[in-house]
Amino acid sequence: MPPLHPPRAATPDVTALPEHSPDSPLSVHDVTVAYRHKPVLWDVDFDAPPGAMIAIVGPNGAGKSTLLKAALGLVPLASGGVAFWGKPFAKVRRRVAYVPQRESVDWEFPVSVLDVAAMGRYGRLGWFRRVGRADRDAAMACLERVGMDGYAGRQIAELSGGQQQRVFIARALAQEADLYLMDEPLAGVDAATERTIIGVLGGLRSAGKTIVAVHHDLQTVPEYFDHALLINTRVIAAGPVAGVFTKPNLHATYGGRLTLMDEAAQELARTMEGLR
Repeated sequence: MPPLHPPRAATPDVTALPEHSPDSPLSVHDVTVAYRHKPVLWDVDFDAPPGAMIAIVGPNGAGKSTLLKAALGLVPLASGGVAFWGKPFAKVRRRVAYVPQRESVDWEFPVSVLDVAAMGRYGRLGWFRRVGRADRDAAMACLERVGMDGYAGRQIAELSGGQQQRVFIARALAQEADLYLMDEPLAGVDAATERTIIGVLGGLRSAGKTIVAVHHDLQTVPEYFDHALLINTRVIAAGPVAGVFTKPNLHATYGGRLTLMDEAAQELARTMEGLR
């Protein structure tokens, strides 16, 4: 089971990024990440607007997950810097919650659903204080928000993939963060779970929280998200969905996959027309 709070950031201890707004929950400045000397991200520059739901969109291998990990210091930067509200991650780590890909988790770890949700309270308790009744009650309330309170005593390994994802969302909710970084929170879940998760994320946005999520379903981006970041190693476009989620930008993002993108663009046009 991965830790709720990633280890101390491996990125430079950036105290401020003058080119970026200190009001932005997440500022990425000219970030480059390379694996075995091959760039995965190249000169990525981005400001997450506060109080929005932001989709990170791009093809497989485009660096979407790496961007979240680099921001949190889980992978080192070759160059550039990252700030959260104009501060280094170490100073605001309690305000940032992270939901990793479900496939990256060892679900055989012998722990109950309630125990997993209660891990979200560790940042408030510190490592040497035990989870008390009030924290377990708070964790249970978060399980209720995602419809998993009835499974609190179950072992996490006994759940379906969608149920496990709901529990990880509950763990993030229990942290009471201001910024939620989520790596494909809707991947592999059924329609009911997807509606539940989007409803919860919409509630967070209404409360002024910011959600940055790697997302793979192009058709639902206009319905679920306010802003989009299109990347393929470099930033292709970033901004409000209506302005950047266009056929030319999708073609630029997905390269030679033109037939697929034509179909997606046509579906997008129909979806956008239906939302007007």
